[in-house]
Amino acid sequence: LGNLGVGTWLQVKLLLPVLAGVLAVLCLWGRQLNVLSLGEEQALSLGMDAPFWRKLLLGWLALLMGLGVCAGGNIGFVGLLVPHCLRLLAGPDHRTLLPLSALGGGLFLVFCDSLGRLLLPGGEIRVGIITALFGAPYFLWLLCRKK
Repeated sequence: LGNLGVGTWLQVKLLLPVLAGVLAVLCLWGRQLNVLSLGEEQALSLGMDAPFWRKLLLGWLALLMGLGVCAGGNIGFVGLLVPHCLRLLAGPDHRTLLPLSALGGGLFLVFCDSLGRLLLPGGEIRVGIITALFGAPYFLWLLCRKK
């Protein structure tokens, strides 16, 4: 369920520059993400090599996710809840949405971790349980809403 209490400052020193670098590269490719979000057919009609960019971006995203899971474990619903809520506030442009999602996801995790430590005096509720309490109802709402 993931835990933020197992990390050390050495891990932060080692992983933070790599995470920041990968995120910076993805932010530089925000325009390509915007074009890909239109659909592969539209991206091809705009002159973009959509299969190449899709594979490249998926590789970089897999690296970013692997580093994040390496640092804190498997913590669910953050990638579902935070970007969707921020998209409503900031709009669909990935050039602003990616850095805001990284910052918002971090703030959301700190909030959930703090809440898990405060709710059980003398103990701790894992951060993955707290994020699931927020994310599961949102996920169910997404599944059940009518289009």
